[in-house]
Amino acid sequence: MDYAKLILSLTLIVCACGGGSSATFDTVYDGGQYHLGPVDYDETRFHNACAPAGKYSQQVRQAQGDMLAGLWNGLDDVGGLCDTCILVKTARGKEALLRVVTYGDTTKNSIDVSQNAFDILDSGEFPREMTWQFAKCPDTGGVIYEFQTAANEDWTSLWVRNARVPLEKVEVKSVKHASFTRLQRGADGTLTDNQGFGRGKFTIKLTGIDGATYSDTFEWPANGLGGATLVGQGNFD
Repeated sequence: MDYAKLILSLTLIVCACGGGSSATFDTVYDGGQYHLGPVDYDETRFHNACAPAGKYSQQVRQAQGDMLAGLWNGLDDVGGLCDTCILVKTARGKEALLRVVTYGDTTKNSIDVSQNAFDILDSGEFPREMTWQFAKCPDTGGVIYEFQTAANEDWTSLWVRNARVPLEKVEVKSVKHASFTRLQRGADGTLTDNQGFGRGKFTIKLTGIDGATYSDTFEWPANGLGGATLVGQGNFD
């Protein structure tokens, strides 16, 4: 993904996602179609590529909502787009703000959507032509840090959920890292430190594709990091 081209637009778009507005990023993905899916948290047919083996947790589902999308897997670094938001505009003039939870083999720039999203976007047309852009997510609370079940002080891996802007990078400062060190992004959206954070206080710093930063500092959890879910004090503005 060429993040340098995704510059924050100052245009505010009123979306069909229950009201409000959303700032979009300039790159427009066109030539694709929207389809019914299937995309759902219960994974009725396919596993969501951005989810752990046990599916999205109820805590994350509640924060991120059920207006869901699956992207075309031909996008660069598509795993890095997990849990971002996209604004979809149909050729018939309908709009919806959706949360990315998976990706798969569709046609170029096409997306799959959940039933709730389809109900808003659909006008009975075919083909279902549309364009989409990355967009700022609604404010639904703090950033959620969901650690993999095997995470520990010597190998630390997590998902960053509910961030309001797409992320350029995620860094950590900890017992083992005196300065901020970049975590490695996986195809499933995980962010991993193969050396581990070390046992002690740590700070996770997020940098959005617009250059904005946000960070949270945590004490070491009493039960360790494995399977832990930590909620930040805030989010991007």
